[in-house]
Amino acid sequence: MITYEEVLSRLKENSDGEYRAFHSKLLKNDSINLIGIRTPVLRKLAKEWKGETDTFLSFPDEYYEITFLKCALVGALKYEEFIKRVDKVVPLLDNWATCDTFDAPCVKKHREEFLPFIKRYLQSDKEFTVRYGLVMLLHYYVEEEYLPLIFESVRNLKKNDYYIMMGAAWLIAEVLVKYYEAGVRFLQEGSMPKVTHNKAIQKACESFRVTSEEKAFLKSLRKS
Repeated sequence: MITYEEVLSRLKENSDGEYRAFHSKLLKNDSINLIGIRTPVLRKLAKEWKGETDTFLSFPDEYYEITFLKCALVGALKYEEFIKRVDKVVPLLDNWATCDTFDAPCVKKHREEFLPFIKRYLQSDKEFTVRYGLVMLLHYYVEEEYLPLIFESVRNLKKNDYYIMMGAAWLIAEVLVKYYEAGVRFLQEGSMPKVTHNKAIQKACESFRVTSEEKAFLKSLRKS
């Protein structure tokens, strides 16, 4: 069983001061302590420490990298083990980077079973818990059968925190790319805040999968 001190020692061996400064600016949260390790290196270490999930969950969250590794280890588990631990790490999410990289491939084959978790996260009063629910919808539920759920989830968001709005915009942009007509009908409802609405259009227009004609029409739907 690896110790917290051993983990910190390995992490500090892989620190990159220049990257630490760069990533700190991206996170826009001065309260987060960074050792400064590039994501591919963290992912490699997570693979090395596979099997140490519960040990890592016992560690304090004083560094960004420790929380990242907790998420990576939990996300790599089989579904039955993942759902036993996911609620231990979701409350630790406090920035967009950890939130958006907390992937869980096992959910793809268990989408129906995981929906109650997502619905609960979307009702949270914590900004990044809600964003995580939106990100999971983006990763695994942008399919025709789940479009009503996606639209209802976005309509019913209780909070307008910045990273929630950006998560919703990212999700709707992906809907527009894959299911353009359904996405346009949702936009035309005007149910999203102006910032979210316009950002969804912007992100969709950045995609090569949206035609020039579609982009022109989307831009005409911007809220002024």
